[in-house]
Amino acid sequence: MKTTLKAVLLTATALTGTAAFAETELNALFMAQAAYSEDDIRAMTASFEAANPEVKVNLEFVPYEGLHDKTVLSMGSGGGYDVVLFDVIWPAEYAQNGILLDVTDKITDEMKSGILPGAWTTVDYDGASYGLPWILDTKYLFYNKDMLAEAGIDTPPATWAELTEAATRIKEAGIVEYPIAWSWAQAEAAVCDYTTLLAAFGGAFIEDGAPAFQSGGGLEALDYMAASLEAGLTNPNSREFLEEDVRAVFQNGDAAFALNWTYMYNLANASDESSVKGKVGVVAAPGVEGVSEHSAVNGSMGLGIPATSEHPDEAWDYIVHMTSQPVQNDYARLSLPIWASSYTDPAVTDGQEELIAAAGEGLAVMYPRPMTANYQEMSMALQQGIQEALLGMASPQDALDAAAENSGL
Repeated sequence: MKTTLKAVLLTATALTGTAAFAETELNALFMAQAAYSEDDIRAMTASFEAANPEVKVNLEFVPYEGLHDKTVLSMGSGGGYDVVLFDVIWPAEYAQNGILLDVTDKITDEMKSGILPGAWTTVDYDGASYGLPWILDTKYLFYNKDMLAEAGIDTPPATWAELTEAATRIKEAGIVEYPIAWSWAQAEAAVCDYTTLLAAFGGAFIEDGAPAFQSGGGLEALDYMAASLEAGLTNPNSREFLEEDVRAVFQNGDAAFALNWTYMYNLANASDESSVKGKVGVVAAPGVEGVSEHSAVNGSMGLGIPATSEHPDEAWDYIVHMTSQPVQNDYARLSLPIWASSYTDPAVTDGQEELIAAAGEGLAVMYPRPMTANYQEMSMALQQGIQEALLGMASPQDALDAAAENSGL
């Protein structure tokens, strides 16, 4: 289908000069990392333009860290964007500050029944929808099958304690110096890894309107992270890694385990650039015995229309196209579809059965980061606290206590 869509574009452009006669231009803001590649997004957009020759879409790609501020700052600049990619953690802030249009009345019955229920948490806030879910994602545990086999490990870890045991065994066998790679740079990436562990240990971010991550499962999560570093099981550079750094280390054969998003599976397991091609296994992130069977963070993202858009109708048509089941099924190698029936479609499942199986377990238990209008403030405090604990500048308890005080709650 990918080839067919591109062929349609080439034919339409040759016959009509699509770009030259476009009457409406849309400006769309996307992320330049993880999930769909820039090439995928350009191809999806090209097929929309081929079917809608009166519309041209100007694409802008920025690192994840720039998405939020770019969107917010554009509101006062005039013009700005017509379509923006937004994280599951932002609808509360965006809704309360009038940044995105409420599109509840545009949601069809087919969308409501066909899209996975968990995906709607990406765009919904206080009973309204502020876009359509586009990226349905969580972090999985990836492992190098050859390294586990060499260490005599028959099955991937089912608990975080088992991961520690397996990593210790691999390290002591001299197979790799640092068996585990994580995204622990002082950024949202670290909060996502921390959330995965917090969920596994049965923790909570907020209880009765007050911070709760500084005790119970939240504290156990950071204790686990710090202990893994101290034991030499986690690559110490993880404290500076974002997701692409983790992918590079893992696919270069320098890690036995890695926590990362969906997109890494096919890039590491099928790309000719990967030294571990054909050796990559993936499972849902582990749980904690007696507490949880699996763990997962809700890392989903949606497409919305800024309130300042001058072309909201065309912007909605573009979003509907980008989130449609045929388009999502065509590009399901780096990001899995939001549509329930896609998971039994051979076009989606063939060649990535392990990933689909892991998704069936992980997506079902995605744990949310707090849905609060001051999430950015809370996240910054947590990022700093996590970093201080991992650098040994403070104990996990002291670091989280300080984060709670500075969380804005």
